[in-house]
Amino acid sequence: MRPLLCVFLLMFGWQLLSAQDENKPCKCCNEAYRQFDFWVGDWETYNADGKIVGTNHIKILQDSCVIQENWSSSGGAFTGTSYNFYDANTKQWHQTWVDNQGGNLQLSGHWTDSTMVMYSRPAVDPQGKNYLNRITWTPFPNGNVQQLWEVSNDYGSTWSVLFNGLYKLKEQ
Repeated sequence: MRPLLCVFLLMFGWQLLSAQDENKPCKCCNEAYRQFDFWVGDWETYNADGKIVGTNHIKILQDSCVIQENWSSSGGAFTGTSYNFYDANTKQWHQTWVDNQGGNLQLSGHWTDSTMVMYSRPAVDPQGKNYLNRITWTPFPNGNVQQLWEVSNDYGSTWSVLFNGLYKLKEQ
């Protein structure tokens, strides 16, 4: 009788805990955490000349608290992953990018008007020159997204384009 009682208590206790988890409010489901959801999807990415330069699979993880990017260049020689999240304390978005070439980039920023804009901290290139990165994501009414990556060597007075990509959702 005792083994049967133990099994019953374990099953009942598990169901009770599961029910409590289902009733738990989603901590990352408010409007601020959803500002970058326009970028979620399976994309083909084109350069300014209209040539496909890669694919990107972007998904939501961790109970809607993280957006993960998985980039692969055409041919697959260059791959990378970013983790994007909203910090309610600072009211800023953050991105941490790492790639298969040993590169990394950390950005912070916010949703402004109709774009997501993130900046790196000042950094120094191998030639000893200071620079900043700025990446802007702009969603369009047709569902496409522009990603504009710029760099500044004068602390943001002027900017040069490093990458201007157009994301188009893959055909299902």
